[in-house]
Amino acid sequence: MENQVNPRKAAVIGCGFVGSAIAFTLMQSRLFSEMVLLDVDFDKADGEAMDIAHGVPFAGQMKIYAGDYEDIADASIVIITAGANQKPDETRLDLVNKNVAVYKSIVPQIAKQGFGGILLVVSNPVDILTYAAVKLSGFPENKVIGSGTVLDTARLKYALSEHLGVDSRNLHSFIVGEHGDSEIAAWSSTNVSGIPLDDFCEMRGHFHHAEAMQQIAEDVKNSAYEIIAKKQATYYGIAMAVRRICESIVRDEKSILPVSAIMHGSYGIEGIALSMPAIVGIDGIQTHVPISLNESEIEALKRSAKTLKEIAAQLDL
Repeated sequence: MENQVNPRKAAVIGCGFVGSAIAFTLMQSRLFSEMVLLDVDFDKADGEAMDIAHGVPFAGQMKIYAGDYEDIADASIVIITAGANQKPDETRLDLVNKNVAVYKSIVPQIAKQGFGGILLVVSNPVDILTYAAVKLSGFPENKVIGSGTVLDTARLKYALSEHLGVDSRNLHSFIVGEHGDSEIAAWSSTNVSGIPLDDFCEMRGHFHHAEAMQQIAEDVKNSAYEIIAKKQATYYGIAMAVRRICESIVRDEKSILPVSAIMHGSYGIEGIALSMPAIVGIDGIQTHVPISLNESEIEALKRSAKTLKEIAAQLDL
């Protein structure tokens, strides 16, 4: 039996760097009036909740506390960040078995509470874990969302805005596919306020488009590795990406975001989760949005899906 959902309540499972940064960002967002933090180490969750709660007088009234699975039953969004972190020299996919095991202990507990809200998967590898969360929870697919390439897309827009000297909010571009090494920058549909990318580049005095775009896509793909090498973890960017997804859900904005969800037939991709632009609102994913991709981008997307499917096939779910 599903519980009545409290639209102003969120839960964060896992209070490491990422979970804590998300909780801190959401406290400042004013989207929620109640937030519960869960961690395998209760004191860690309790300490983070206390520390973040002391900022409430600066941000607006909110109840923040550490709890257990019973406390998440009526949350509108449960954000899972629990799992092993990516180490230097480790790919997101190297984490698969460790974190699928973690999800096997977490997701059935959430389902047992009669949770009727949206499950937002953030742990890596996010696409495989989104797929695993659907299988382990039995929730409707539209209500299980991976943070996907929302952050990669923001990194792309940031890099492009630096390159072109223009506000990143006027750039319309997506990273699609796996959140990881096989991700694809969808250059063929990229534009700056409706102006094709190459035209805008030339207007700004840039002419070696192919090389520049290849370099930018490569830098975006490797940026997490670079940050991890320098400071052991990335958490501020993903915290802002999760806030953006929560905003679209809570306010029913129907924003188009490249979140991870199970695909059913688009571009010939079936039965695996990866990121494609989707309309996101109060009920989760409403529908995927067919962006135009050229042939080489579609081929790369299919390869990305194949990589993920091969890994998913080895999982005991």
